[in-house]
Amino acid sequence: MKKTDISLRGKIIYSVYLRNHTEEGTFSALESDLDRIKALGTDIIWLLPIHPIGVINKKGELGCPYSIRDYRGINPEYGTLDDFKHLVDEIHARGMLCIIDVVYNHTSHDSVLRAEHPEFFFKKDDGSFGNRYGDWTDVIDLDYSNAELWDYQIDTLKMWAEIVDGFRCDVASCVPAEFWERAVEEVAKVNPGAIWLAESVYTGHVQFARECGYPVATDSDLYRAFDMEYPYDVQDYFDRYVKGEGTLSAYMNMLTYQEHIFTSDYIKVRFLENHDTQRASKLFPDTEQMLNWLAFVYFQKGTTMLYGGQEWQNQEYCTLFDKAVFDRSAEKDITPYMIKLGEIKKRMFPVDADFSASANDETNIVTAYLSKKDVKIVGVFSMKCNSGEVSVNAPDGEYIEEISGEEITVSGGKVKCSGKPIIFKVN
Repeated sequence: MKKTDISLRGKIIYSVYLRNHTEEGTFSALESDLDRIKALGTDIIWLLPIHPIGVINKKGELGCPYSIRDYRGINPEYGTLDDFKHLVDEIHARGMLCIIDVVYNHTSHDSVLRAEHPEFFFKKDDGSFGNRYGDWTDVIDLDYSNAELWDYQIDTLKMWAEIVDGFRCDVASCVPAEFWERAVEEVAKVNPGAIWLAESVYTGHVQFARECGYPVATDSDLYRAFDMEYPYDVQDYFDRYVKGEGTLSAYMNMLTYQEHIFTSDYIKVRFLENHDTQRASKLFPDTEQMLNWLAFVYFQKGTTMLYGGQEWQNQEYCTLFDKAVFDRSAEKDITPYMIKLGEIKKRMFPVDADFSASANDETNIVTAYLSKKDVKIVGVFSMKCNSGEVSVNAPDGEYIEEISGEEITVSGGKVKCSGKPIIFKVN
């Protein structure tokens, strides 16, 4: 089982989709934005797939970056291999790390692997290439029952591990956990500090795949290999609450439950949005409401993950298939707020703290704690900007609220909430 460095819980990941991050959409153009990204408190830049995109059955005008034609190549839309190496050097020069997307469940229809190794692919009952399930029409699935595929994929990872600092692995649950364990072991020979982030899947995805007769790894399976995983094991509860179909307390209970079902070094990435989801500012068009949710994301135990454009409260879904540069309108810029939350996270939140959270379903106010021995951090988050007195497990007295810098009072075991988030430390 992989030994995970829990200091990763104190890090901030910034996700970049090169095509839509700048007008030029290139490695070189991103370099000019690195100082700004670093200023957000970013420790790790994650680049969505950088490889050539398939043409056959492509989606949209330009195709999806997750329909990869050559795992060992560079998308010429972004630049050259030398351009990429220069970008990574510039990221490193600013004290950040760089991880790249690994898409090992499938390739494009016109991939190098299909042409050279058709035996590496899943075949449908009629012998044709395709998907085990789902409607991913621009890709065809790989078959990991072939041992030679393992060797090819791991050799590819070792090649990139000489350049980058780790990997975010797309739908990692659909690739055997045993493959990932071997990959981690082999990559460590090239880069012993490589970071491994798994896009684990919704529990419904696991159930559906198994009903179709295909094995899918659970979160617990993947932790044998990965440092960090997506929080999709409890995401249904968040989604249902946002849609008005579930309660806030049910979501908080599941976040707390994660503390009891995984090993002590488990790490979840915590986010409000990513390239597969609706924009946070679309879910929460009221800025104050969105700021409460964002503060709670930083507060949660785990690695904070941001998506390019989030700092300008972009509302438009960032299509993967076409050119759609995100809006940088200054009037919606919340960069200072995000910088402040990042500073609080790194200064105050112990990476080995215990986490718990509960919610009042009438007021929609969350009370959360990070606790370690004599240290306790209290968070109060008003998810619908309601005000009122909130019970907190803290001694009566005066405290400094960290986001605003103002003094707050706990009296009779309660603190006044104005509808804005509250974070304070109990000494």
